[in-house]
Amino acid sequence: MSQNLIQAAQGPPWSAWQQAAQLARASWMLLEQLCSPGRRLVILAPHPDDEILMAGGVLASFHGREQDVLLISATNGEGSHPHSSQWPERRLRHQRPLESRHALQLLGLDVNRLDWRRLNLKDGNLPNDEAFLVNHLNQLLKPGDLLLTTWRGDGHCDHEAAGRAGVQAAQARRVQLPEVPVWAWHWASPDDPRLPWPRAHRLQLRDAHLALKRQALAAHASQLQPDGDRPPVVPVQLQACMMQPFELIFLSVESP
Repeated sequence: MSQNLIQAAQGPPWSAWQQAAQLARASWMLLEQLCSPGRRLVILAPHPDDEILMAGGVLASFHGREQDVLLISATNGEGSHPHSSQWPERRLRHQRPLESRHALQLLGLDVNRLDWRRLNLKDGNLPNDEAFLVNHLNQLLKPGDLLLTTWRGDGHCDHEAAGRAGVQAAQARRVQLPEVPVWAWHWASPDDPRLPWPRAHRLQLRDAHLALKRQALAAHASQLQPDGDRPPVVPVQLQACMMQPFELIFLSVESP
């Protein structure tokens, strides 16, 4: 993650979200309802940990179905620790893709069978590369694909650019688009009207897949450990929100 996002101290704890009426109204979905066997899952991840935060549980269910996954990593996440002596950009540019690879292996996936595209775009600059992302997605998407990316209102410039690019490509290629909030768990308040609750659904995760997601997130040590007197890039309370027995998605009205 980069740090040019909407700040909200530590963010609301999961106990506060448990009282949210809007979240409670979000309908439950089984993965099979969204991505039936044989359907290809295309994930656009702005940064190397986003595929786990967004969809670690979903990805864990693709063990043995790696041929049905296309993972697009937009950046190498080198901007997550500005002005850090421990984590300079050069080190992060090398380290974070390694963390991603380890995380995917911890999900039980054979990374050699995944179609994994690394775009090497600049962290924090995706709004300037949005047209490139749209064009790239348009070339890769096929009829029947399920495209999953970060929510276009997520409060982080790269996440929002990925979401907007996803919307444009999904409309052009007529594929279904679930958008996933990540940083919204940090800056939003429970029942926050800025979130598109009418489009919200909870993808139910099996206990085993949630456990694998937890292990995979732990592989992103650069994002979870303090940097000197700085707190972890991914706050503890945000981690807790993302480690529930579901993955929250906003199904776009533009989707077929």
